[in-house]
Amino acid sequence: MNKIYNPKKEDWKAILKRPTQSVADIEDTVNGIFKEVAKGGDVVVNAYTKEFDKVSINNLLVLNEEIQEAKILVSDDLKKAIAVAKRNIEKFHIAQKTDKIEVETSPGVKCWQEKRPIQKVGLYIPGGTAPLFSTILMLAVPANIAGCKEIVLCSPPNSEGKIHPAILYTAALCGITKIFKAGGIQAIAAMTFGTESIPQVYKIFGPGNQYVTVAKQIATKHGVAIDMPAGPSELLVVADDTANAAFVASDLLSQAEHGVDSQVILVATSKELILEVEQEITKQIADLPRKGIAQKAIANSKLIYVEDDQTAIDLINEYGPEHYIVCVENEDFYLDNTFNAGSVFIGNYTPESAGDYASGTNHTLPTNGYAKQYSGVNLDSFLKNMTFQKISKEGIQEIGNAIEIMAEAEGLQAHKNAVTLRLNSLK
Repeated sequence: MNKIYNPKKEDWKAILKRPTQSVADIEDTVNGIFKEVAKGGDVVVNAYTKEFDKVSINNLLVLNEEIQEAKILVSDDLKKAIAVAKRNIEKFHIAQKTDKIEVETSPGVKCWQEKRPIQKVGLYIPGGTAPLFSTILMLAVPANIAGCKEIVLCSPPNSEGKIHPAILYTAALCGITKIFKAGGIQAIAAMTFGTESIPQVYKIFGPGNQYVTVAKQIATKHGVAIDMPAGPSELLVVADDTANAAFVASDLLSQAEHGVDSQVILVATSKELILEVEQEITKQIADLPRKGIAQKAIANSKLIYVEDDQTAIDLINEYGPEHYIVCVENEDFYLDNTFNAGSVFIGNYTPESAGDYASGTNHTLPTNGYAKQYSGVNLDSFLKNMTFQKISKEGIQEIGNAIEIMAEAEGLQAHKNAVTLRLNSLK
């Protein structure tokens, strides 16, 4: 890893740069595939699946027989682990429900706000180098709690034309019946426009590589909402002498193994800890099955030493990490002053892996600095806030004149007339 000591503030932007391509770099490719899918539907989706996933698909829809087979292939231990995670995720997201808000803003003027589910949602589940069945729990559980009527799931098939059994099992456990063998740009395009097999949705959720991230952003230009730009995974750990170097190294590696374009950063106020963490990374990485991927990600990562807590927190807020681990003595200072982070993990015994799987919080989080303006997925991500108002005769008399004056000042006479007619009828 690259060790950096006391970097100047003017150099932070360059130091903290993500190892990702910009939208402009791959936008032409995405737009081209979108146009083809919009025109050609399933045929185009299958053609790109053959090109990118190296397999020919006859039927995009996963059949019930495949789901039943998957249930047999998933071990009992894994089924029990998924059940634990599902229970905790449900518990945390059910707690996010809020009641209707009702206010009488003026006598006779009643206003209220209620939440309604987004009726059609699409879930994208990566299945390439790692089958992220845990992401189904993070998306389908709150979608069900919210009351979404139609949930569509797309995931890329393997070289045999199948989707990983754990993905199919988890999807079925969450009540998803529309599961399709499609990944990458073509899957996002299919959910954006709809094809003969894959329904069009109103909002698309889920992480993916850089191409999927850009595809989701392009989808918004075609009237489809997205959860957030969620691309390659990233983690920042802030630590001091009270941190356990082996734990810190294990957390950094847990994110580095996601993909070659993942990024992990350690910000430390201890030079000794940096050296210890570096040694631990070298030791632990040797035994990882995904060692090659982790090594490439580590090459994009940084060990940064700063002299004081204020400098550290300023740098962290500038970066806006997706995952953020706080292992310091002065814990409250960091928690009170962190404004830009997707999800925060506190203390030596709170690994980022807990949030990825079973603590109950959602692991679909903003990356690439989007934590500065986006929230991670939560129950409200699957809901819309709708406002209502009912005005009585007394109410229109109470606020009518103010409406007339404001409408006239804006030059909108019809707006004024809509109120004047009502007021005159009450004289």
